[in-house]
Amino acid sequence: MSENKPVRRRRADADRSRTAILAAAVTVLDERIDAGLERVAEAAGVTRQTVYAHFPSRDVLLSAVVDELTREMLTAIDALDLDQGPALDKLLQLIDLSWQGFEQHPLLLHLPQTPGPDDRHDPVIERLGRLIRRGQRAGEITREFSADWLVMALIALGHTAGESVSTGRLPAKKATTALHASISRLLQP
Repeated sequence: MSENKPVRRRRADADRSRTAILAAAVTVLDERIDAGLERVAEAAGVTRQTVYAHFPSRDVLLSAVVDELTREMLTAIDALDLDQGPALDKLLQLIDLSWQGFEQHPLLLHLPQTPGPDDRHDPVIERLGRLIRRGQRAGEITREFSADWLVMALIALGHTAGESVSTGRLPAKKATTALHASISRLLQP
């Protein structure tokens, strides 16, 4: 049985290294989106080789960071309890929560857009669709458009607001105000 202890210890060490690298990457990339793996390694307190052992390229690390931030955001969204309360209010709370995420992690506003669908959006799309359908059944949200159309319109509006902030065309506060007004007008029956 003592043969398993070194393997477990190495595995625990590897898990700690990976966690430290991801945490450091979030911090470093929030400060400077073009930071290299050497800077991430330094911030994590590991060697560059350790970073490469877990993340063979900067793109792989960046993808892991986005996955981690997505998991955190979904946990926060679920804490809103979207199945209770007025649907439009909950939707606006969800939008505010998303903006808080962008403010906390500016790297999210500066990521290159990937062509085609991104399956990271799927859990958010599912939650938005469920919330909109609930609001439509209650008469709180327009039935003029399908829930699927409204979800895609909300995502497009959110991306437009995010792009406006990341390119400096609008300050975050004005983009949030415009997004709230646009969403309210689009969804009200």
